[in-house]
Amino acid sequence: MKHAEAVTHKDIDMTKNHSPLLDERLFRQAVTRERKRTERSCLAMVLLLIGLPNRSGEQEAADATRVTNALSAVASDLDILGWVEPSCVIGLIAPEVNPDDLSDTCDRLESAFRNAIAFQGDEELTQHLSIRVLVYPEPTASDEEQVCSLDPLLYPELVANRPAVLKFQTLKRGMDIVFSALLLILLLPAFALIAVLVKLSSPGPAFFKQMRVGHLLKPFTMCKFRTMYAKADHQVHQEYVNWFITASAQAQSQEKPAVFKLTNDTRITPIGRFLRRTSLDELPQLWNVLIGDMSLVGPRPPLPYELQQYKPWHRSRVLEAKPGMTGLWQVVGRSRTTFDEMVRLDLRYARTMSLWTDIKILLATPAAMITGNGAC
Repeated sequence: MKHAEAVTHKDIDMTKNHSPLLDERLFRQAVTRERKRTERSCLAMVLLLIGLPNRSGEQEAADATRVTNALSAVASDLDILGWVEPSCVIGLIAPEVNPDDLSDTCDRLESAFRNAIAFQGDEELTQHLSIRVLVYPEPTASDEEQVCSLDPLLYPELVANRPAVLKFQTLKRGMDIVFSALLLILLLPAFALIAVLVKLSSPGPAFFKQMRVGHLLKPFTMCKFRTMYAKADHQVHQEYVNWFITASAQAQSQEKPAVFKLTNDTRITPIGRFLRRTSLDELPQLWNVLIGDMSLVGPRPPLPYELQQYKPWHRSRVLEAKPGMTGLWQVVGRSRTTFDEMVRLDLRYARTMSLWTDIKILLATPAAMITGNGAC
């Protein structure tokens, strides 16, 4: 690749007639497109961001030209140049990078750009440039309980202020507030009864709090009724989650449908089994809906150690929609659905969201709770 080679004065001169930079809209579309291509190709993508100094007039134009020439000199034929922020930040997308060579590619690309800028002899510009290197897929956190933050520059389509999307989100949020507040009031006697039963079934608190990963990878504390004995070992569930995520490919090669659930779990109390089968243990999440961590309808919020097992395309389920108390997965199969199928259901919902879809899922949820079909 060209950006792995040495840069000469001749390279800089040859780039003066290079094609113009993509504008902000087209470049952000290119970021989204190339990011999604990596999910299919299992390769990686590097995004080099060059922040220009805050200067005006002819000097600003000259800075942009020098940076563009330098980036053009180190770019390969596949790389894409464009404005990330007009007059402020110029970006270079390097697609189809070998994941095993990702770190070295980033170092070579940044070093080649610095050399290309130095060749132009503008020391003041060199000192005032800011350089950032982003990669996709992002490196996973070393701590199983840690959640890596999302950089919006890698997901421009998720933060776009589209009027139609904003209008729907406002209506959806309004429905969440009204129905969650109403249900919390109406179900207060049921909350009290379940809390007493949980307390009587085994020592420990009535409620169980757990960190989950929400929309755009934002962590939050989710509330449930406690269904396990206090101080239960969660290693069993961690091993199950790892198996569930990796078992999809094996299940797809089998003729008979498999059942994906953790059976004979000795950590669950007798009342806890009933609460899980009927999903009544999820009712305290109405509070999470009311305060905005969750929605009534959406994908199931994953655990941090679950997220670490995700393939890049799996993560779209927590990027494209706010997590919900119920969703397509909960009402069409639950434990009889492979993990990949569950993700596809979540993505189908996220990409076709409407108030009517939410209403249909909400109306189907009580039947799924009563029958307990596929419940874990």
